[in-house]
Amino acid sequence: MKRLIECVPNFSEGRDMSIIKQITDEIESVDGIKLLDVDPGNATNRTVVTFVGEPEPVMDAAIKGMKKAKELIDMTKQHGAHPRFGATDVCPLVPVANISMEETIAYAHQLAERAGKELNYPIYCYEFAAKSPERKNLAYVRSGEYEALEKKLKKEEWKPDYGPATFVAETGATAISARNFLVAFNVNLNTTSTRRANAIAFDVRERGRVKREGHPITGKAVLDQNGKKVMVPGSLKSVKAIGWFIEEYGIAQISMNLTDISITSVHKAYDDVFEKALARGIRVSGSELVGVIPLEAMLDAGRYFLRKQNRSLGIDNDELIKIAVKSMGLDDLKPFDPKKNIIEYLLEDENESKLIDMNLTEFANETASESPAPGGGSISAYVGALGISLGTMVANLSAHKAGAKWEDQCDKFSEQAVKGQKLKDHLLHLVDEDTAAFNKIMDAIRLPKSTDDEKKTRLQAIEDASKYAIEVPFTVMQKSLESMEVIKAMAEYGNPNSVSDAGVGALCARTAVMGAFLNVKINAADLTDQVFVEKMLREGAEIEAKANALEQEILKITNDQINK
Repeated sequence: MKRLIECVPNFSEGRDMSIIKQITDEIESVDGIKLLDVDPGNATNRTVVTFVGEPEPVMDAAIKGMKKAKELIDMTKQHGAHPRFGATDVCPLVPVANISMEETIAYAHQLAERAGKELNYPIYCYEFAAKSPERKNLAYVRSGEYEALEKKLKKEEWKPDYGPATFVAETGATAISARNFLVAFNVNLNTTSTRRANAIAFDVRERGRVKREGHPITGKAVLDQNGKKVMVPGSLKSVKAIGWFIEEYGIAQISMNLTDISITSVHKAYDDVFEKALARGIRVSGSELVGVIPLEAMLDAGRYFLRKQNRSLGIDNDELIKIAVKSMGLDDLKPFDPKKNIIEYLLEDENESKLIDMNLTEFANETASESPAPGGGSISAYVGALGISLGTMVANLSAHKAGAKWEDQCDKFSEQAVKGQKLKDHLLHLVDEDTAAFNKIMDAIRLPKSTDDEKKTRLQAIEDASKYAIEVPFTVMQKSLESMEVIKAMAEYGNPNSVSDAGVGALCARTAVMGAFLNVKINAADLTDQVFVEKMLREGAEIEAKANALEQEILKITNDQINK
């Protein structure tokens, strides 16, 4: 499963579109990168670029963009309304999918080290990547802006984290960080009053509102001992908000920046605004997502609203997204298109042909054709996916069964359904991955073999591809065996009317294990790494034995239930 990082470099040029285009062309020249947004500002003289991909391509693209910015932007002539101290002013990395903040911090430090060495100017690390507490705050790192940088670099306390402590007049410095994902999220109100919308915004935003004596609006502001206004914090952490009127739609909105969705999620923000608006006699009519959002944030929202309805969370991703969209009214003002608003879907290649996107007839016909792939490995993965799908169906039916006995166990069935959905998704992924592994072997075989070096490279490529062609069906075995635990649980205490479905699921899972093991064995035949081969065959035989035993247990439970 792809690990995805978003990169949001801010370049100190927002007026000359030819310069901006040259920078973004460099970024897009890296394979595996998807450019999501280019947002130039004339007054700020600054362009915010957003792109996403796997970590290594992202770092390569960031370096290429920074190099081009160093070449084209002259900070001695740059002026604008936004704070800045370098041609590439900031370059944050944001974890999007299948990657932790700790891993993202490590990549931020790798990027900063590369930038310091390859670009040869000062690099500072801030926010989560900061190497000292005071440098967590970008405003501190950038204090005095470009104009103060030359003097700062002469002081020991301002020694950069990477790169030379040398003032490069044309380029300045860059601040690199790791931060959490920021979402621009607006909530729609059934009012045209900006004042009332602002009141709700002040209720929820972290900064809150000014504390006043007597009347909350007209009362005298309360000051602290330093003469500064005392603030009453709002209810949501890591949220900036303001109320405004949208003439296009004729409504007021709460416009929010959720600066860390790991602290305040979109669904939490929506529900809190809903409650605060209702307390002021105003209804929320829906919401609007500006830009993109990670898939997991939408799935979390879907699960949140299902949980409130006491329903099973073990449904597929498309259904979870639909629940989230309808629950928050994300299609209130305009259609919500997951293909355009969810980062992972934006990265999908529309021209890529996948087996799992075929209908049942197409898949069967493709399998039956003269093409050697898809073969037994892909079929084993698909049979395994069908097996756990049956187990998951039983879990969902049990969670939705009427009666106090069943409703009290909804969470237990929901937990099994969630496990089942994850296993199903993984096995479906392996349907295409098994064919991809076969293609890797064929590509390796076709490599040139004229010289000794070419022969050596080709043999190693074949060995590596063959190992991968073993690892894929071996993973099918592991996941199919794991799925049998869910299936067994559903045979034991799931909806008795569906126990035969659990039995069929067990038969499918055992078939998937045995079929995948055949592929492990045939792909191991020509490997030279006998240690690897012996390990795979030994562990594969253990998995097969466990699957056969589990199948018999589940079938006994199933038949006993049927014969009651």
